[in-house]
Amino acid sequence: MTDKQPEALRLADLLENEKHVTDLALFKAAAELRRLHEVNAELLEALKRILIERGFACECGIEDATWKLIEDAIAKATGEQQ
Repeated sequence: MTDKQPEALRLADLLENEKHVTDLALFKAAAELRRLHEVNAELLEALKRILIERGFACECGIEDATWKLIEDAIAKATGEQQ
């Protein structure tokens, strides 16, 4: 296992320390934000499908607390969290 810092966090640290910000860092940050947005959309779609299929797979063995985590994650990602 590696202790390498995720690229998004490395770029965030770099951008927070303004004296080291370069055009290349800004370009990389923008690219990473786009990549993370795409991954987030894919994960959100997968979670939504799991919830839809819950009605068809009641015997799947997933506990109520896990369903709650899924519902909360969707709400947070879609801005519906209170």
